[in-house]
Amino acid sequence: MRELHDNIDVKRGISPASATTDNTAYVSQILDMQGIQSAEFLILCGSLADADATFTVLAEEGDQANLSDNTAVADADLLGTEVLASFDFSADNKVFKLGFRPSGKRYKRVTITPASNTGNVFLAGVWVTLPLMRPTANPPV
Repeated sequence: MRELHDNIDVKRGISPASATTDNTAYVSQILDMQGIQSAEFLILCGSLADADATFTVLAEEGDQANLSDNTAVADADLLGTEVLASFDFSADNKVFKLGFRPSGKRYKRVTITPASNTGNVFLAGVWVTLPLMRPTANPPV
């Protein structure tokens, strides 16, 4: 049986934070794909108190470390879709994922933008990567 523990690396995406009650976007940490074979972004939803809020996911990439040259990731370079990773107020305690294929662009970022949000929102995000060099360190470096 192949184990997962020594074959993946995890990185902070969106840190858990106090509940928000507005439409401020949640922007992930930028992932450097150097030395990474593939990556997955996991969205962890907690309580979503608003009765009509929606959350749209956008995947971006670029060659500059600060993503000043960001462009949307082509659908062909995603595993799953941004639409499937997006969610609404009914997604309490659910998890969504969006995968990234190598695309020639080194840096990746995910933005989750709420609309019609007036209730408390709790969410977080995690990058799970498959590094080229394994086994991986624990804790990650």
